[in-house]
Amino acid sequence: MKRELLTTMCVLCVTAGVASARDSIQAYSHPTLFGSQSHALLTAESDVIVGGKIYKPCHVKTIEGKQNVVVGHYAKQMLSNMQAKMDKKRGSLYDPKMPVLRSELAFLISEGLGLSKGDSTKYTDLTDGYWAKSEIEKALTADIMIGYPDSTFQPDKAITKAEVFCTFAKLMNLESNASAPMLNGQTIKYVPEWAYQATNEVIASGLLNILPNTDKVINDEYLSKEQVAYFLSAMKRNFQIDLSNGAIGCATKYEPVAIKIKLSERISARTSNVNDTFTAKTTDDVTLNGVCFPAGSTVKGIVSSVARPGVKNPGYVEVRFESITNGENCACFPKKLSSAQVNVMKNPNVISRILGAPFSMVGRVAGVAGRTVSEGAEVIANGVEEYGGNWSDAFADTASLHPLKGLKSVGSSFITVGKGVYNLSKLAVSGTFGVLYEFVDECKYIILPSTTNDSSLNPDEELTILF
Repeated sequence: MKRELLTTMCVLCVTAGVASARDSIQAYSHPTLFGSQSHALLTAESDVIVGGKIYKPCHVKTIEGKQNVVVGHYAKQMLSNMQAKMDKKRGSLYDPKMPVLRSELAFLISEGLGLSKGDSTKYTDLTDGYWAKSEIEKALTADIMIGYPDSTFQPDKAITKAEVFCTFAKLMNLESNASAPMLNGQTIKYVPEWAYQATNEVIASGLLNILPNTDKVINDEYLSKEQVAYFLSAMKRNFQIDLSNGAIGCATKYEPVAIKIKLSERISARTSNVNDTFTAKTTDDVTLNGVCFPAGSTVKGIVSSVARPGVKNPGYVEVRFESITNGENCACFPKKLSSAQVNVMKNPNVISRILGAPFSMVGRVAGVAGRTVSEGAEVIANGVEEYGGNWSDAFADTASLHPLKGLKSVGSSFITVGKGVYNLSKLAVSGTFGVLYEFVDECKYIILPSTTNDSSLNPDEELTILF
């Protein structure tokens, strides 16, 4: 069971992107013609935010295979950290699409795995000022990489993909054979016989298909910096990493645990809030941490992120599963999950929709109106401050015998007034539109709930979660 994968999930998402790590966002943005009005509440509840349009048709839709958005986020972060550490000369020539160098491979492995111990080396070309010296020493100490017999490491030499595969194979402990390596039915080129078994071990990991430009993986002699960063990120997400016995063989595959649950209440992007709790019941027996939890066990969860629906934006709700309980037995779920899918879609009955709509309608309309007024006050306050600054500069510059600068500040004051009037007008139109939209949306929800059901989870919907 993988305890490193993130519990936060955007249920049943086909995602369009990933937002900032380690912040959960509840975006109260009323539907707007201009996209300018939004208020956000930030809490440290989540490692990643998965955004974008949510699809939930009646047939099964899964986020399985959509992990690349998360993998890509970590990969880009590693590449950004590497570029930031490079000296000015290398930083200006940095291109993630170019072949990875030996020093860059050492950096990415050291950073990606979190290697912490590095002994000084006697390689003559690793000077004290070399940008990746400490990361190379960590990779050498972990016995993941080695230098050359002539006492050089050659850090600025491009490393072939065969050598990269052999390096990665040291990190994993998978069965493989010494036959010619094949990926997606094609023979991988530029892999000599001495690297066949290591390459097949990397293929067995299933991670090569996550790399960008799979055709280049097959046909080119070198992997790019970007591809190596993706591989390490995918390994961290899909493998158990245990460095307690060293880096060799530290990455092992895990067997996922499948849990089927039915929700006991409705969770909706229209009405749910961050930190709202909910419960569900398991529909099958499941074993977690060696304890068997029979069907009917209670699963507790929490809403970790919400984005309100708006114009051409169905919003989304992101939930986190916390624990499972049955009698005296209780277990916390792993901190990360790999996928989730919805098997059944239910609509709330018409009576519940009619009874609930007036309250949510009043609340949503009041929220739009309040945020519009508050932002209007902010526009006025900022405008008054800027206007006063313009005239202060005008008098000060004129008194300092710089009349042209003073005249320019006078002109700026008129521009400030114009901008304020424009922003207030835009805000008024947008706020009015937002109020009308909320009213129409609530009416539509009563009549055709399925049109707004793609950003909600409803009672008796069955979820399958893979940890």
